[in-house]
Amino acid sequence: MSPKITLACLDLAGTTVTDDGAVEEAFESALAAGGIDLSSPDGEAAVAYIRDTMGQSKVEVFTSLFKGDTARAEAANKSFEESYALSIAGAKVGPIPGAIEAIGRLRNNGIKVCLTTGFSPSTRDALIDALGWRDKVDLALSPADCGRGRPFPDMILHALVVLEIDEVGAVAVVGDTASDLVAGRRAGAGIVVGVLTGAHDRAELEAVPPTRVLGSVAELPDLLLGASPRPAH
Repeated sequence: MSPKITLACLDLAGTTVTDDGAVEEAFESALAAGGIDLSSPDGEAAVAYIRDTMGQSKVEVFTSLFKGDTARAEAANKSFEESYALSIAGAKVGPIPGAIEAIGRLRNNGIKVCLTTGFSPSTRDALIDALGWRDKVDLALSPADCGRGRPFPDMILHALVVLEIDEVGAVAVVGDTASDLVAGRRAGAGIVVGVLTGAHDRAELEAVPPTRVLGSVAELPDLLLGASPRPAH
């Protein structure tokens, strides 16, 4: 018999938060800061790589992209954070429809909620504060808080320890990218769920494969609390 879910680890951008293309704009700014011409073959390859690695630690993506050149990676990451901060300040970010209601319903039914992200702690906190979610969740984690970013399981396992969850099978992991789902699988989460509101489509998510693919995080409480969510379209 599967254990009851007592912790939901939910990704931020693309899963619980929509940002009107702000992440993509921030990546374009970052690549330019790193000296990559977006219209060149190298630029096209860089954009493809970024799309494939959505959900992972931003600074680790840039370090890999610039082949270990830490100066270029740091410049790119700084540009990314500055660009995304402008989007936050300009109110371009907001909750996925039904996300905050879903989070509230989970917590009201005894399920703790941890937000996970590839953003730095400063960007993550600015986003959570802009949304007014500081007291809406139990924990929020970035790779810098606990070791490696996705697709590694570190953030999920760290949340398990901090929030005193008895077993990893009682954890649900939810995200819009393959990296989110791989991290959940590697952690041994009891349920791994992909959502269709972000970077990767159904085929990319099911390639992991997840336990379920839902239309959005708004359907998650029905899945975890025993109702039957509507199939994703």
